[in-house]
Amino acid sequence: MSGGWTQLGVVFAVAGDRDWSRSHAQAPSAIVLGDRIRVYYGTRNSENRSRTGFFEVDRADPTRLLHDHDRPVIDLGKPGCHDEDGVIASQIIVLGDEMRMYYGGVSRGGHVPYRMSVGLATSHDGGLTFERVFEGPVVDRTPLEPYMTMAPNILIEAGRWTMWYGSGTGWVEVDGKFEPTYQIKLAHSDDGLHWHQTNHACIPRLHPLEANTRPSVLRTAEGYEMWFCYRSSRDYRDGAGSYRIGHATSTDGRDWVRQPDPEGLQPTGSGWNSVTMAYPSVVEADGRRIIFHNGDGFGQTGVGCAIQEIRS
Repeated sequence: MSGGWTQLGVVFAVAGDRDWSRSHAQAPSAIVLGDRIRVYYGTRNSENRSRTGFFEVDRADPTRLLHDHDRPVIDLGKPGCHDEDGVIASQIIVLGDEMRMYYGGVSRGGHVPYRMSVGLATSHDGGLTFERVFEGPVVDRTPLEPYMTMAPNILIEAGRWTMWYGSGTGWVEVDGKFEPTYQIKLAHSDDGLHWHQTNHACIPRLHPLEANTRPSVLRTAEGYEMWFCYRSSRDYRDGAGSYRIGHATSTDGRDWVRQPDPEGLQPTGSGWNSVTMAYPSVVEADGRRIIFHNGDGFGQTGVGCAIQEIRS
């Protein structure tokens, strides 16, 4: 059993003095590496195109910044590819001497602002640089999922790979502008390269205009726990419909029961996360859970963290 979360505030924000990183530390993706926690994030240049960087914090004290990497770990995709306008890490998996990065690839749209799909890159230098395994995506639009895919989170159990990810369910016109809706869905693989997308929706929506995405899943004694974020399609840019962090549980990883929002992970009403809590990434270390997340502005105000003690 676990109690509520204690927010520790901002642990990292970009300085804006690098050509490839003028604003945002968006969608943090955390991994425990020895005595530190490395957090990959998406950051934007002056053209609003995203690359992935990382910072590292002390595992014992995640408010203590140890390293701010000064260059992106992967560049934009080739013109016309699925990731020509953005590469935003979502999950890092260590397989022996190899690290795999599953990421959201961004390409600008026409009638709608953009589309996203899931790409894969690997590293053999400890995650300092990554090379694409394929120029194209590994999880993308299908006949049953015609809009986009994003924000993958993966567990490997007994040789079976399971991915939870955001899947586009449509675009709705709000005040003359198209806004995306999406829902967390499920895919399986035998090797992490070739995926079977089930089109199974994991998290029931509270209303038709809800968008839920960015799952972060942990295995527990009872089954699985998921933290995710959800918003309305109206007034969600730091308004009344802004992102919140949700919570769900499952016995099998397929069918999920939505739980009350986690205690302690609400917006604070002032400061960097006054109205928004978004893009959770949860890790376990030393008898506690640590969640990295964004606040207002989709990462403009930086990355914060909160901790939760695990009670036996």
